[in-house]
This record gives sequence, structure tokens and C-alpha cells, in this order.
Amino acid sequence: MTQVSIGQAVPDFVLPSSTGENVRLSDYQGRKVIVYFYPKDNTTSCTQEACDFRDAHPQFEEAGAVVLGISPDPVKSHLKFIGKHELPFQLLSDPDHEVAELFGVWQEKTMYGRRYMGIVRSTFLIDEQGKLVKEWRGLRVKGHVEAVLEAAEAKLEN
Repeated sequence: MTQVSIGQAVPDFVLPSSTGENVRLSDYQGRKVIVYFYPKDNTTSCTQEACDFRDAHPQFEEAGAVVLGISPDPVKSHLKFIGKHELPFQLLSDPDHEVAELFGVWQEKTMYGRRYMGIVRSTFLIDEQGKLVKEWRGLRVKGHVEAVLEAAEAKLEN
């Protein structure tokens, strides 16, 4: 599968959701979609990022955008994460990292000299027609959600 890039239509994908149903990207045709990839439920940076998206959720809705978080964690883990932090958006499970590979965020990482494959924290803004219009790769959590919200609102004005 070819990696998506800015200006291209994002291929439809389907993943199991924290709602208990499968979610397709095409379910959100006509809406902006924020897809954010994170490494693991209930880790410090991932929790901060999820809570930042939670706190800004009303503004994303006002901008006509839906937020979807994706990690390799199972749905059961997502349910605990959502419950603990009162997340108002869906988390999708990508255990085989197929969607992560589509977006090019499943990469080799290094921690304490050990190499392993994992998610590189990244966020993508998909427009109402399903095209990728903005991406943030290998990002820092602090201030990130504000930048995504600004981009989602800017597209609203066009």
C-alpha cells in the first residue's frame, strides 16, 4: 500500500472502535477528520495528548471536525483509557498497524539503545472530500492540539 501524502485522497480504511463497531473513514465523508496516532494508552505523553484533544473537543465540533485516535492497543484497553479520562471521541485499534503503515507512522524507534518498531506520534487533517490537507509528524505534545485546531478552523473559513 502506498503512503498517503498531502493533496491526495486518503484510501478508505476500517478499524475496530471503542464503540464496539467497526469504523470506516468513509463514514465521515462531508466532515473534516482529525486522525491522530499515538503509541500507547495510559502513558504520560499519550494521556496528555488525549486530554488536550478532549479539552478542545467542543471547538473541533464547532469547526465541523471529528477526532479519531489510533494506536495498536486493543479495544479493551481503549475502553479503560476513555473511561479513566472521559474522552468524548472514538479510539480505534490498529493491532496489525496497517493504517499506521498507510500513513507512514509505523517506524523503527530507539529507546535506551534498543531498536523496535512502533508508532511515531503524528496527526493528520483530512478535508470533507477525503483529501489529506495537513500533517504533523514526530511532534511534541505541548501546543500541538492548538495547532491542529487552528488548521481545522482555517479550513472552515475557505
